[in-house]
Amino acid sequence: MADAALRKLTFGLLATAIPLAAIQVSLYNVDGGERAVIFSRFTGVQSKVIGEGTHLLVPFVQKPYIFDIRTRPSTITTDTGSKDLQTVKIQLRVLHHPEEKSLPSIFKNLGPDYVERVLPAIGNEVMKAVVAQYKVEELITKREAVSHQIRVALTKRASEFHLVLDDISIVDLQFTRHAS
Repeated sequence: MADAALRKLTFGLLATAIPLAAIQVSLYNVDGGERAVIFSRFTGVQSKVIGEGTHLLVPFVQKPYIFDIRTRPSTITTDTGSKDLQTVKIQLRVLHHPEEKSLPSIFKNLGPDYVERVLPAIGNEVMKAVVAQYKVEELITKREAVSHQIRVALTKRASEFHLVLDDISIVDLQFTRHAS
């Protein structure tokens, strides 16, 4: 009698637990300020960007990759040379976010760590190119022009990688001792 009751209880628990576990692994959440890209083992990265909410997926076949689409700050620092061959250390603060519609392409071509791969490289490239056009004194007296030129060039370069730059500002500019 006790064995029959124990079997019924075990069967009831399994009959409840298995569907609940299947539902749990089939659901994923996309929070506010985030978007998801789905990778399927059969078809690869899907072109549709998934918005906020709770969504279904096929367990063990599909995997969601969550991207933060809110504006985030990054700092880029580089040592470069000026037109008069002085060493200049320049630091930028960049506010950026990805182009939402381009998230599948970003994931496919750059990966989930796209910001760490792209922004420092293009930031260094642009800063070195712009700073090399100015003498040390001009970097101080024409700071707005230098900042604007960096902003324009960096925004154009970042758009090639589907990054939107909301704000770019020079936060630090240091020179070698004999240049100050």
